[in-house]
Amino acid sequence: MHAGETGSYFQTVPMHEVSVTPEGTSFMLVRPDGSETALSFLQQITITPAENLTARMEAAMTFRGYCGKDAMADIAGRFVVCFGTQREGLPGGAERAANAREGKALGLINIDDPYFTIEPPRWPFAYARAVKLQAQRETTDKPQPPLATLRISAEAADAVFAGTGQDTATILKLGGTKQRLPNFDIPANLRVRLSLTQRDISSPNILATLRGADPKLGGEYVVVAAHLDGFGYGTPVNGDNLYNGTLDDAAYVALLIQMADDIKAHKLAAPKRSILFAAFTGEEKGLLGSYWFVARPTVPIEQLAADVNLGQLRPLFPLRILTAEALADTTLGNMARAVAAPLHIEIHADAEPERKLLYRADQYPFLTIHVPAISFIFGYDRNTDAEARYREWYQIRYHRPQDDLAQPVDFKAAAHFDTFFCRFVEAIADSPARPEIYPTSPFAVTN
Repeated sequence: MHAGETGSYFQTVPMHEVSVTPEGTSFMLVRPDGSETALSFLQQITITPAENLTARMEAAMTFRGYCGKDAMADIAGRFVVCFGTQREGLPGGAERAANAREGKALGLINIDDPYFTIEPPRWPFAYARAVKLQAQRETTDKPQPPLATLRISAEAADAVFAGTGQDTATILKLGGTKQRLPNFDIPANLRVRLSLTQRDISSPNILATLRGADPKLGGEYVVVAAHLDGFGYGTPVNGDNLYNGTLDDAAYVALLIQMADDIKAHKLAAPKRSILFAAFTGEEKGLLGSYWFVARPTVPIEQLAADVNLGQLRPLFPLRILTAEALADTTLGNMARAVAAPLHIEIHADAEPERKLLYRADQYPFLTIHVPAISFIFGYDRNTDAEARYREWYQIRYHRPQDDLAQPVDFKAAAHFDTFFCRFVEAIADSPARPEIYPTSPFAVTN
């Protein structure tokens, strides 16, 4: 059955897009002697677009290590350059930006950490495009230009640090190993020229329900979700400019369709609880479709029993381990272990929390409204062929055209996961006990 608006399968998600177009955009390092060095947009440098971003900027640069609050004195009106670490125990991106704003910097420049190999930096960027929900835009005050937030590749850092007397390789290695970093001024201005475009857009969530067979439990819904958006066309990589998104996330939208077809064809048992099939839009731009849905649910929130999200799965090697996000937050973790054991699959907690995968996929908005939710990642043991394949995928295929049908998918492993997924959803749907969030979880309801 349809579960969208006005008797349809679609829930319109209104958005506003801001883009920086390559034509008319430039980034130039300007030296005191008048010499200039261009940084290549989307190949060496990018910027986060924003509605009222200043299109013409020029200012001096200063390097402030990890850009902790104690390092941010005397940065007003300047571009503050930071080592863009994602490592635990050091200032993250949001903290660096907050410190730069407090110091009244003109802009923040994050230099990539080339030693963050668990999810290495990738260039080129497909494009510089930001999308917000219209509702977010309407409730955001915009009296002042936003902080200009830029990112520079590690390879381009040499040009930035030229003339400082500092060794770029040493700085990057110190940052990559969480060692103390120096602070120093950079004898160059950064001149920025931006060509900005804006437009209102919309894209639908696609929603459908399958009514549960049990008269009592049928009033509750298990959400099974994947995301339908990808990166589309962007900067060519090896001559290919179509960012296909086969494993991120077309394959798992297809799995939802196959599951629905198999239930209707009686190849899978009819569930006792109802199933809400959700293909969310806007995941790549900040979980926009799932946030829109939880704020404007087409099924009452109190009837949402659980959410199982398919968004970060890479079937590249035999399936022995699944990493589960929010594993210890809800009773879904133990249910997953019970289903996985006969299939000889181990369920592990996330061993790389600094990647913040829990917050980067569509299960997260459900947890914020206190609906038990879980998602899975193909796991591996350290220093194995499986780990090497996983790292290789993030190095050359993640958010790139190479995430296509020609990549080396382990179809036996994919089928193994699909079996687990269908049995897991069936277990949730048929369990007499409704899933719960543990009271010790940060997502639990507080009085």
